[in-house]
Amino acid sequence: MIFTESLKNNRDFQNVYKNGESFANKYLVMYVLENGTGCNRLGISVSKKVGNSVVRHRVKRLIKESYRLHEGIFNSGLDIVVIARQGAATVGFFEVESALLHLAKRHEMIKIYFSWNR
Repeated sequence: MIFTESLKNNRDFQNVYKNGESFANKYLVMYVLENGTGCNRLGISVSKKVGNSVVRHRVKRLIKESYRLHEGIFNSGLDIVVIARQGAATVGFFEVESALLHLAKRHEMIKIYFSWNR
């Protein structure tokens, strides 16, 4: 990911959980907090309730790839934590991508581009 770093420390995750704003849908929960820097930091959490290690890693890959493909339209300077729900274990890429973009729109963290077709 070009514009994004990873959230790795438990302290950073806890800060986003405690001070950030959250929205949820059927497959994902997203916490967002401004970090005061010029780049985003993304953390992904998948509980053992979702499935075994193969399933959890697959869900993490789906979330990371859907974020990577749309990374350019996200606003900068945010700490983002995405938590997978149990339903995410059985769905495909397009459902995860749609869920991620839905939550990003609810957080109003997508840049708006106007195109004039003449």
